[in-house]
Amino acid sequence: MAFDPEKDKILNKWKCEETGLVVSINQYDEGEPKVQIGPRMFTRKDGGESQRRAGRLSIEDLMWFYEIIDEVKDTLSSLAKPL
Repeated sequence: MAFDPEKDKILNKWKCEETGLVVSINQYDEGEPKVQIGPRMFTRKDGGESQRRAGRLSIEDLMWFYEIIDEVKDTLSSLAKPL
């Protein structure tokens, strides 16, 4: 079965303004919602946005993620189907 981008949904998203790191909760079709770390979003000189892989996390990234982790966990828990 081939990947269908129309079935891939972003359910919630957080962005660190300092580093551009994005953390999101995604779901493919009717699958289990999952956390994705990355990409990094940057504003180009022409005002548009571009993105790059998250790669390794800096201390700034880690401290920001630490601040939002409870919100991410609670959001993911509310979206997950009961076992």
